[in-house]
Amino acid sequence: MSALDGKRALVTGGSRGIGAAVAARLAEDGANVAVTYVGSPERAEEVVARIEGFGRKGLAIRADSADADAVTAAVDAAAGAFGGLDILVNNAGIFPNGPLAELSVEEIDHTLAIHVRAVLVATKAAVAHMTEGGRIISTGSNLAERVPWPGLSLYSASKSALLGLTRGLARELGPRGITATVVQPGSTDTEMNPAGGAGAAPQLDLNPTGRYAQATDVAATVAYLAGDGGRFINGTAITVDGGLNA
Repeated sequence: MSALDGKRALVTGGSRGIGAAVAARLAEDGANVAVTYVGSPERAEEVVARIEGFGRKGLAIRADSADADAVTAAVDAAAGAFGGLDILVNNAGIFPNGPLAELSVEEIDHTLAIHVRAVLVATKAAVAHMTEGGRIISTGSNLAERVPWPGLSLYSASKSALLGLTRGLARELGPRGITATVVQPGSTDTEMNPAGGAGAAPQLDLNPTGRYAQATDVAATVAYLAGDGGRFINGTAITVDGGLNA
């Protein structure tokens, strides 16, 4: 018997990078998994094929996390397809960076809509379908707690908001047996931040391990929290960064 047999999960932003790795790992551990995507139905269907390759049900749902109505509809669609929801992974994200003076109000609003509002909206919708044992897991960033370079004010602000939200959710949802946690990846080898990219050297210089994480490293932590290991972990963040924030 697999660790997550019979569980039903939704991973937002699950068509690539960390989200795709999380979706595959949850399916490998036994869950049926829906993923949201925005721009690439082909890649989302590739993730669904991986999910189904583990003998689980998979579903791809087009939903822009900047659109609150689309987020709610995606949660309801996943719960409807699977007959409920046990695990929500709020993973969709972007990486705004640059000097504060150059940030537009539109960019600020767009980032907060995806990183903060969408998490609140998805969680509100998801808990309506959850019973005891439900899990709310959000993908934050180690940059929520340490900011080693300039140009990260907006990104770090948006990710640090998840810490306060998760603590609040722990108090509110704990009595129902639903836990809330944040997984905070450090530098992870994805299209958004490739290990061979132009900005990799300073990140590697700060990391005691001298390397990037793989998306599967982050996915393993999410899977642990989604399973029995996460039953009594609530209202806190787990940083997966190889010690960069040490």
